[in-house]
Amino acid sequence: MSQNKKKAIVLLSGGLDSMVAAAIAREQGYDIVALTIDYNQRHKIELQSAIRIAEKLEVSEHIILPLDLSRFGGSALTDDIDVPKSGVQPGAGNEIPVTYVPARNLIFLSLTLGLAEARDARDIFIGVNALDYSGYPDCRPEFIEGFERLADLATKAGDQGSGFTIQTPLQYMTKADIAKEAQRLDIDPALSWTCYDPAEGDLHCGLCESCRLRKKGFEEAGIADPTGYAVTS
Repeated sequence: MSQNKKKAIVLLSGGLDSMVAAAIAREQGYDIVALTIDYNQRHKIELQSAIRIAEKLEVSEHIILPLDLSRFGGSALTDDIDVPKSGVQPGAGNEIPVTYVPARNLIFLSLTLGLAEARDARDIFIGVNALDYSGYPDCRPEFIEGFERLADLATKAGDQGSGFTIQTPLQYMTKADIAKEAQRLDIDPALSWTCYDPAEGDLHCGLCESCRLRKKGFEEAGIADPTGYAVTS
């Protein structure tokens, strides 16, 4: 890493949101260490996307950390549970979708915080947003604010008065806003992966909640969607 640049840790899943968050960090002049968690999700395509994005953004370091959350289960992404294909109903009846992975962002941010302290970085970027999303509790601003306070209590750096900032540049963006940001930042959305249940031929299924939100974003932004969907309607 260059000694005259700010350092940031970016939680890079390989999805569109994390890609745009990483590109924003780069635009802001940060030296980027990207952290991707291989949590033994039911598909690995997202990890391949994270590798491509990290290479495109020329990050200083890219760590892919294995963590087997399938041992916990409890989610359609880590367990033998069907991924819903019926539509997008965020927060309907205050029910959290079965695609929610228990405490995932809490676990991931804890690991990212440890890496940040080890690399002497004080800024952490995560691509959460709380507008066009699935109603996950660990994407809400209240969670991010609470974790930032906890980070100062849980670390040597925080105890010594050198705390951490959790950067959420997409927090109040719609998916259309995010698609427009990708275009403005000149980073190809096709590098990213969104689908919860990939179809044969490495296509996005086009029907899961994540695919529907992605399609909706490009449509509302008036930007051509480069994504290959098994079902396009």
